[in-house]
Amino acid sequence: MLYLIQFHDSADAPTDLRARYMAQHLAFLKENERVIQAAGPIREADGSVKSGLWVVDVATVDQAWKLVKADPFWPTGLRDRVEIRHWAQVFAAGKVLV
Repeated sequence: MLYLIQFHDSADAPTDLRARYMAQHLAFLKENERVIQAAGPIREADGSVKSGLWVVDVATVDQAWKLVKADPFWPTGLRDRVEIRHWAQVFAAGKVLV
């Protein structure tokens, strides 16, 4: 099943926190490339990053939460809120999938 995971950053997080853990975060994404199909920041109009999005392919929402909590960003306090939603993809690469 596909899940969209949206991360919302804490306004109280130190400004350099993302940069300090980025290499570990990217290595984590690479290690989990089998299930994390896409990942990246969501930029504000001013170019700042205050949230991010993953598309993951796992069997359950509990497995999605396990990924979130294994991410090196998780224990740092960078994340303020996480939303996980089941996503039913119906179109990709010019093809209807249903």
